[in-house]
Amino acid sequence: MKSRIFKEESKAMKLHLRPCSVTDLGVLVNLGRSTFIEAFEKDNKPEDFKEYLDSAFGEETLLKELKDINSSFYFIYEDSSLVGYIKLNEKEAQSDIKDIDSIELERIYVLAEFQGQGIGEWILRQVISIAKAKNRFYLWLGVWEHNPKAIKFYQRLGFYKFGSHPYFIGNDEQTDWLMRLDLQEGLSI
Repeated sequence: MKSRIFKEESKAMKLHLRPCSVTDLGVLVNLGRSTFIEAFEKDNKPEDFKEYLDSAFGEETLLKELKDINSSFYFIYEDSSLVGYIKLNEKEAQSDIKDIDSIELERIYVLAEFQGQGIGEWILRQVISIAKAKNRFYLWLGVWEHNPKAIKFYQRLGFYKFGSHPYFIGNDEQTDWLMRLDLQEGLSI
């Protein structure tokens, strides 16, 4: 499934997913770091944020994740412009639930200048398509409890809160809501 490229056209943009490979490591490191900085740097203590950024988005960590058969990274392009990326986890690669009937959307990031254009919803439609093709029953993710914009976005698309778990940015313990989308009932594609 990693080699399949998903495409869809809309009025204003031509979006497509491209699976990442180990040859994309440098681009993935830079994109992962820059989108995470855009999204969360202002809300965290500098020393904790730097520690997390260096660990989670370091070359060694991302290379290991790229090589994991139960994790998949995809770049999102608008025409030829790289606009974001996602990370999906299955089975033992999932950060919390580890249910073989689910897929975790661990990361979904769109560069700031491309936000507000419907790209996030388009990405979720692609993720749902991937999950359904793998005969999964639900999709789940963790979202920071202090990110109301993201929570509202996921709720609008049919996700609901089913729990929470701790999430550490350096030494700072934060709480992520666990949100789930049942694929039989969720966003139709």
